[in-house]
Amino acid sequence: MTEQTLLIDPATILDNVDARQVEFAGEVDGERRDFAVLYDVLEALDGVSPEQGPVAALRRHQQAIATAATSALARDTDQAIVVVSENDLS
Repeated sequence: MTEQTLLIDPATILDNVDARQVEFAGEVDGERRDFAVLYDVLEALDGVSPEQGPVAALRRHQQAIATAATSALARDTDQAIVVVSENDLS
């Protein structure tokens, strides 16, 4: 079985301050999907709160987030928006 890869569309990255998550769309094996990365994930990767620059934090850790997002997707492929949590970090 081939490991899935995610290509994040940088034009879709959006900070959802109210939900404390950064949202984006990406392509996984030719299929477009919507994702959300919780601020907690960004803090775990950066070591500091992402409050002042969550989009910049996502961009800094884009590869790790893409890997975590494919793990979150594999956990439940029926999600409308795949939410990436700290549990998805490897």
